[in-house]
Amino acid sequence: MSSIFDLFRKIETEKAPPAPVTHIVAGLGNYGREYEGTRHNAGFSAIDILSDRKKLSVTRAKFDALTDETVINGKRILVMKPQLYMNLSGVSVKKAADFYKIPAENIIVICDDINLDVGKLRIRRKGSDGGQKGLRNIAEQLGTDAFPRIRVGVGKVPVGGDVVSWVLGRLPADERDTFRHALEKVPDIIPLIIDGNIEKAMCDYN
Repeated sequence: MSSIFDLFRKIETEKAPPAPVTHIVAGLGNYGREYEGTRHNAGFSAIDILSDRKKLSVTRAKFDALTDETVINGKRILVMKPQLYMNLSGVSVKKAADFYKIPAENIIVICDDINLDVGKLRIRRKGSDGGQKGLRNIAEQLGTDAFPRIRVGVGKVPVGGDVVSWVLGRLPADERDTFRHALEKVPDIIPLIIDGNIEKAMCDYN
C-alpha cells in the first residue's frame, strides 16, 4: 500500500509546469535614489503602483533589470524596471524578449512624455519615439517600433527651459495628485492591451 509520502510525490510529479511568459511590461526610468520621483521616472512609478496592486516584489535582478512575474487575465507577465540608464533601456528589454521569445507586439512600455500635459495619458499600438530616448533605444534594439506604449504626461518644458533639467526634476506639489491619478489608471490599461483590446484602451483613457 502506498504511503502518504508516495501520494505527495505523485501529486508533485503531476503538477502542470508553469505557463510560459507571454508578455513583458517594462516601466522606464533611471536607476538610483537621486532619480526617484523625477518626471523621467514615470514608468518606474507606474510599475510601483502595479506592484502594490498585484502584491509584487520587483527586486529580482535579471536582464539588467529588476523583475518579477505575475498573471494577468490568465497570461504570465514579466514585469521589469531596466537598470541601465534611460537611453539604454532597449538593451534590457531586448535581453528579456530574446530569452522568452516575446514578439514586439507583446511588449508594453510605460514612459514619461514631455509633449503631454501633466496627468494626460496617450496609448499607442506603435509609432515614433517623440524624442523619448528610452522608447528610441527599445525600437533600435528590437528593430521595430511596433510595440504598444503607455505615455504619461509630465508637462511641457517651459519656453527657454532645459529639457534634461526638466525631466530630471520633480513635479511641484500642486501637480502631484493629478500625476498620481494618471499613474493609478495604468494597471487598468495593461489587461486591456494584453487581451488585444488596445482600441478600447485608447478610447477609454486617451
